Amino acid sequence: QVQLVESGGGLVQAGGSLRLSCAASRMIFSEFITYNMGWYRQVPGKQRELVARITTRGTTNYADSVKGRFTISRDNSKKRVSLQMNSLKPEDTAVYFCNAERGGIPNWGQGTQVTVSS
Repeated sequence: QVQLVESGGGLVQAGGSLRLSCAASRMIFSEFITYNMGWYRQVPGKQRELVARITTRGTTNYADSVKGRFTISRDNSKKRVSLQMNSLKPEDTAVYFCNAERGGIPNWGQGTQVTVSS
């Protein structure tokens, strides 16, 4: 079973930065590199939405709302994916979930709260 553990959420003022990390602690290296990794977010009453994704080959894509502000990266040797969030806005407030997908099957972390105050 895939276990994903997020960290790095918190409270920040608008314009500030946070860095989220997600560790796939129970995976071995040869497994981790076969997963596409991503970050999603969800606010109460709304559907979970894609924030950023990085494929096994390192190709990235972003939601339009975060382009130019957020950067996703992966460190395969550490079995970790990170999300650097800069120029944060109050509308970025949400629970952020790490996702590991392979063969169309998603796996989720428990989520970490990000709150941006105005």
